[in-house]
Amino acid sequence: MSDWKNTIDRTPLNLPTRPRRNRRSDAIRRLVRETHLSVDDLIQPLFVVPGEGREEPIGAMPGCAHLSLDRLAAKVERLASLGVPAVALFPALPDDIKDPVGTESANPEGLMQRAIRACKDAAPGVMVVGDVALDPYSSDGHDGVVEDGEIINDPSVHILCEMAVSQAEAGVDIIAPSDMMDGRVGAIRDALDDAGHTDVLILSYCAKYASAFYGPFREALDSAPRAGDKKTYQMDPANAREAEREAMLDEEEGADILMVKPALPYLDVIYRLREVSNLPIAAYHVSGGYASLMAAGQRGWLDADKALAEALLGIKRAGADMILTYYAERFAERA
Repeated sequence: MSDWKNTIDRTPLNLPTRPRRNRRSDAIRRLVRETHLSVDDLIQPLFVVPGEGREEPIGAMPGCAHLSLDRLAAKVERLASLGVPAVALFPALPDDIKDPVGTESANPEGLMQRAIRACKDAAPGVMVVGDVALDPYSSDGHDGVVEDGEIINDPSVHILCEMAVSQAEAGVDIIAPSDMMDGRVGAIRDALDDAGHTDVLILSYCAKYASAFYGPFREALDSAPRAGDKKTYQMDPANAREAEREAMLDEEEGADILMVKPALPYLDVIYRLREVSNLPIAAYHVSGGYASLMAAGQRGWLDADKALAEALLGIKRAGADMILTYYAERFAERA
């Protein structure tokens, strides 16, 4: 075995180029690196609950917790100190204040509105993204109003507009309609402008798929549909050209940023939208993708931090300008 080195044919090959030259040291790899991922690219989703002093771990999402307003403020201050530029808020409400038309969604003193104010007071420089959809507020668990088993579009949009204006009044920076109702971006833009909130951005979930990867999120928000599913309004996972159509419609209606959700199973869709639109592209690294890697890391099957960073890099490489990810804080701590 000790003589194997003497058996190798070391005659140089006549190669016109050797790509490995650009990989031979850390310095050259850094110089030729095509895609760069930094904390500047990340948005941290946060789950808000009523009460005080509550920071309750979410079983299906390791490292994530339900936060009351006081703990939310502390978390946002922490994220600001790490350089995370934005947070996205999702309210987890008790069933007794939910109803079929999501009345609580437009309450000026509702949990979401108070959470927005708490974030802006704690860290004025951090952008706050407000989710706009009925499912956290609806007793039916759908993103729109349910009537005779059907999710009705236009009445739902009117409620979404009220919700968006209420969040804008509370100081939100970005409205993120995640409901997938037709025409809601244009209607929300008109409602915001009419109310004097012309500077509030719209981050449109233009390509939100009816995905199996949302399970842990729905547990965190208790927002699963009470009956039926979301396939009549969220997109069919088999379709990509349809995403381009949705994106172009939302761009025409006044969206400032376009979103693909989920990110990892739909990298091709992110790439498609990057090719057809000059608007910034956001992508949501959803709970299922995050939780599966964290769980595998806890079992020792892989290095969760390396795997999550690689997943985010892949999303960025596909064309995303910004990524919503539950890993943002942990990434920033390790940057």
